[in-house]
Amino acid sequence: MKEKSLFPVGYMFVITAVFSSVLIGLNAFTRGRVEANQRIAFERAVLEVFGLAQGGPSQIHERFVERISPPKKGSYDRTYVLKEGDTTKGIALPFEGQGFWAPIRGILGFQPDGKTITGISFYEQSETPGLGAEILKPYFREQFEGKTVSEMDKPVRLRPAGSSLDSNEVHAITGATQTCTRLERILNDAIKEWRSDSSDKGAAP
Repeated sequence: MKEKSLFPVGYMFVITAVFSSVLIGLNAFTRGRVEANQRIAFERAVLEVFGLAQGGPSQIHERFVERISPPKKGSYDRTYVLKEGDTTKGIALPFEGQGFWAPIRGILGFQPDGKTITGISFYEQSETPGLGAEILKPYFREQFEGKTVSEMDKPVRLRPAGSSLDSNEVHAITGATQTCTRLERILNDAIKEWRSDSSDKGAAP
């Protein structure tokens, strides 16, 4: 009787152990590919704010390595710099923060003056399809091109659709108030932190 009562426990233990081993093995097997895909997504986002994201993964990686200078190790500056010889052609500022459902991560591009926006791109988000996820659409992202960040408390502002806009403002997505509110905060926190770090080094953008 005792052996019969122990059988289900032992059976479940063995099944759990087998499936856990399979999952661990699959995770280890795919980890390299997942990390490579994440790296390419980031590199593509950096190049995208400069209009250089054409081509497949190998072309993206090659162009990123050739054209983009990463932050120096130990430096407070988190920006990636587009170089042409010794000349800076653009600045890419990574940003990240909590969206409505999950983290939003992306890149905000600037001209060498550190004030004029060249573009915005995203490499990770899980916002609601048809609402918050519209931040990925060209009609929303293209609004940022040519905008100039303000020196005020909110360098970038997302205003309701139909509002008149200043040089640092873009239209928010109708029906995605929470995503847009959080994105505005994420962008402004990243810009202000960048300015603060640059100011401490005597080279404010």
